Amino acid sequence: MNTVLLPTLFCGLVVALSLFWLGFIVARRLDNFGIADIVWAILFPALVLLYAFHLPGDPFRTSVFLILVLFWGGRLGIHLARRIRHEHPREDGRYHQLRHNWGPRFPLIMFGFFTAQAVSAWALAIPFTLILANPDPGLGSWEIAGTLLWGIALAGEAAADAQLRRFKNQNDNQGLTCRSGLWNYSRHPNYFFQWLSWIALFVFACGTPWGWIAFYAPLIMLYLLLRVTGIPPTEAQALRSKGDAYRRYQQTTNAFFPGPRRLSSGG
Repeated sequence: MNTVLLPTLFCGLVVALSLFWLGFIVARRLDNFGIADIVWAILFPALVLLYAFHLPGDPFRTSVFLILVLFWGGRLGIHLARRIRHEHPREDGRYHQLRHNWGPRFPLIMFGFFTAQAVSAWALAIPFTLILANPDPGLGSWEIAGTLLWGIALAGEAAADAQLRRFKNQNDNQGLTCRSGLWNYSRHPNYFFQWLSWIALFVFACGTPWGWIAFYAPLIMLYLLLRVTGIPPTEAQALRSKGDAYRRYQQTTNAFFPGPRRLSSGG
């Protein structure tokens, strides 16, 4: 099996780097580096298609897993593309701030960022190969549980994105903070349900020999969302654009895990 997995993984790395480098070229031409988010979303469907074509797994399991990843990545990619199209020619505030921070070095640093994104996404998708190489027929209890959990995660992320989009489309809400729906229980419900989809991947993978090694994927995603590319730059931009209104939101609402609102310490 290693004679199949290793060349397949190498091909996946080539695809990941190629897509992100192409995305970098497009971002330079459009002068909008929010393209990185779209490439991240569509890379996982691209990898799952590549791996499914090369690996001799059970056709039914492969079909189910293909549908899950294609729907997840496709929905997220379309959502991000619509957001960037709506924002164009302005750029997402996170990237605009990086332009200000890095000055003339910004394009070179962003090339490194795109490359790092490609490698990290490829590494996160390594468990895909174990699932798609599993020849056992049908789905076991772990895979069924993972599919159900993935459905919950997809529905939650889609609902959070739709609620925020409706809020932003109302002119009276300019400069205000969305507190409707899921955003009343978490400041980043979209990130929470995105992370939950990686938990579902781990659960699904547990039905495959050695699939338990997928445990690292949700742990890495949790770290990235909480400490690196998720909440920190998003909240920094929200504070710059909304000021005290967002500070009050921070005081009353959990950052990541949904929960009941708290009383503001400021009264």
